[in-house]
Amino acid sequence: MSGDNWIHELARLDELGEPCVMVTVLDEQGSVPRTAGTKMLVTRDEVFATIGGGHLEYKAVEIAREMLLAGNSQLKTERFPLSARLGQCCGGIATLCFEPIVQHHYHLALFGAGHVAKAVVNTLSSLPFEISWIDQRESIFPARLPSRVTKIISDDPVAEVRALPAGSYYLVMTHSHQLDLMLAQAILRRQDIAYFGLIGSDTKCKRFCYQLSQRGFSQHDINRMICPVGLSEVGGKHPAEIAISIAAQLIANYQASQPHQINKQE
Repeated sequence: MSGDNWIHELARLDELGEPCVMVTVLDEQGSVPRTAGTKMLVTRDEVFATIGGGHLEYKAVEIAREMLLAGNSQLKTERFPLSARLGQCCGGIATLCFEPIVQHHYHLALFGAGHVAKAVVNTLSSLPFEISWIDQRESIFPARLPSRVTKIISDDPVAEVRALPAGSYYLVMTHSHQLDLMLAQAILRRQDIAYFGLIGSDTKCKRFCYQLSQRGFSQHDINRMICPVGLSEVGGKHPAEIAISIAAQLIANYQASQPHQINKQE
């Protein structure tokens, strides 16, 4: 693989949530296999593009995989005198940069397994989410689930909120307004949520805001609840349209928390 194809592979790895190390030729002195700016990507099992082959590339892949194995997230540079250190016939010096690109996974707790929730799971299955899908009714779940989706059958969904990881995303769309309200209270009591979206109309939102205020929640806490959930610019009432609207809002949220995103349109 040559040229800029590494850009497309990086986008693909990002979608899969697979970590990699980007190896870049930073500097060249004398005769070296590739010029400055040449890049390759190294995963645990694959290599994309090339920095020229030979012992230099072999050593670079070895270092990159050691970084992946150790979970190293720090950028590092290393200087390679090709003849003295690596025994290559070209006698130049290459300086390589090793940049770990760790794909972030976000935990999402989805309460409710109705039609919209099913569409949400299908839409989010290709995004970097680990999904805990929670409902009281085992029979309502589809027979097969996408990867990174775990179903939780619980007689007490509200109790599940306390056990979820810090920094989780929350989506509430159950079959019961009363259960939705109880879940909202449990979620807003946590101070470590990344996002909380509640499905419903403007009328439902106003009613819930009033009921939460009557139960002692501050306006600051209530404002952490997004209802109606999803981007208003993406309209429609079909489950798939609602799911796309919600997914777009989730993407905007996690991209805002990771400002140095790769521009996949390059």
